[in-house]
Amino acid sequence: MTQRFEGRVVVVTGAGGGLGRAFARGFAKEGASLVLTDVDAGLLEEAADEVRSLGATASTHLVDLFDEAAIKAFGAQVCAAHPAVHVLINNAGLAYGEISYAFAELSMDKWLRYFAINSVAPLILGQALRPALAKAKGVIINQSSMAAAVPGTAYGVTKATLNSMTYGMAGAFAADGVRVNAIAPGIMETPASKAALTDEQKARVSGMQMLNLHGTAEDIANLGLFLASDDARFIDCEIVHCDAGNRLRGWRG
Repeated sequence: MTQRFEGRVVVVTGAGGGLGRAFARGFAKEGASLVLTDVDAGLLEEAADEVRSLGATASTHLVDLFDEAAIKAFGAQVCAAHPAVHVLINNAGLAYGEISYAFAELSMDKWLRYFAINSVAPLILGQALRPALAKAKGVIINQSSMAAAVPGTAYGVTKATLNSMTYGMAGAFAADGVRVNAIAPGIMETPASKAALTDEQKARVSGMQMLNLHGTAEDIANLGLFLASDDARFIDCEIVHCDAGNRLRGWRG
């Protein structure tokens, strides 16, 4: 196996979940040192143990992305421990439950919480890690969603906003040689999606795909590994879809 990230430091948020853990595994297999965050201590330690079993080093940090002070403190801690950070995977976010179906009935407080965690926290964390990202001329990857193409729920709106934020971040961080892209997954087979979605919902989304395939967390992680690597050095300010050609997002000329 290639070791594209040997000697490099990779920060993964939401590392305890299916997609976050797949990112952590993928980078670990390619030689990276991992800095993992989540709000669930148990899942976070499970992810760290899995990474360490692959021979990689991993530190764990409980970080609430709704707490700006906590994000900045975490960023300062990471920069002190790792003067150069090569990759930031902004994977953490809210996806299921009320955010996935509600819209007009939501209160101001809920909207602000959803925007803070899904749309703004990636910028705040990127800025907190900016000295170390700049030193490494690193890469930021934001986790978007195909739901951004149809923002009829709070989740879709926050991901559409994150796409716009990705554009703004790419411009802001370019002066430091830091690339910023986003990945927009379709429905992927993860523990969270299996628990939250009915078979009917999964079938409806799959029926809109051009390819008759089931997406896995590894599909997203493999794309992230490419975008974070030197092979993608000329790719910046992009929203890259990974959804088997789902027609939900339509065609953009």
